[in-house]
Amino acid sequence: MKQSNQQHNAAFVLGNGTSRLSLNHHSLLDKGIVYACNAMYREFEPHYLIAVDVKMVNEIVASGWNKTHAVWTNPNKGISTKHHLNLFNPHKGWSSGPTALWFASEQGHRDIYIFGFDFQGLQGRFNNVYADTYNYKKTSDTATFHGNWLSQTERTIKDFRHTQYYRVINPGDFVPDQLGIQVKNIKHITYDDFNSRFPGCTYTAETVQKTTI
Repeated sequence: MKQSNQQHNAAFVLGNGTSRLSLNHHSLLDKGIVYACNAMYREFEPHYLIAVDVKMVNEIVASGWNKTHAVWTNPNKGISTKHHLNLFNPHKGWSSGPTALWFASEQGHRDIYIFGFDFQGLQGRFNNVYADTYNYKKTSDTATFHGNWLSQTERTIKDFRHTQYYRVINPGDFVPDQLGIQVKNIKHITYDDFNSRFPGCTYTAETVQKTTI
């Protein structure tokens, strides 16, 4: 599964927590390899799209997007077709975001930047860029339990101890204890920090992206 020509490139793993709206994701495509999740295909063409929820995979298949782009998923029952899909086999049974992070790590990237892995809800409510759209919960719904996402993310980071991870967040955002300073290969940096490394890849507070999907 590894691709040696990508080994020394930076990788960007895009979850769909609302903190990602500070990211100009289109600008990343020539900076490294982009791994995105689920409904992000509606507005963006990453190098790899990872989706493991059956309903989400069937939406992607119905759109035909998988015929011209690289989509990775698990061989779950209920998927309408396995044609033009790349299957994790064996698969981990994880959520899409942590699966994307694990997949990027497996490719041998030295530096991996993580976006939209917010874990917590928004004041106890559902936190997702695509809330209130097809196949997603409403913004008024209770926040999804994040314990599984967090444990899966933690496991990947600890398993790939020679990979350096950077979780990009806004000042004051939640930092889980499990990913604190005792975990030596992850740093939590701000969008300003990220922009100093990759100029032009973030939005300012005044021009933060607002999804129209």
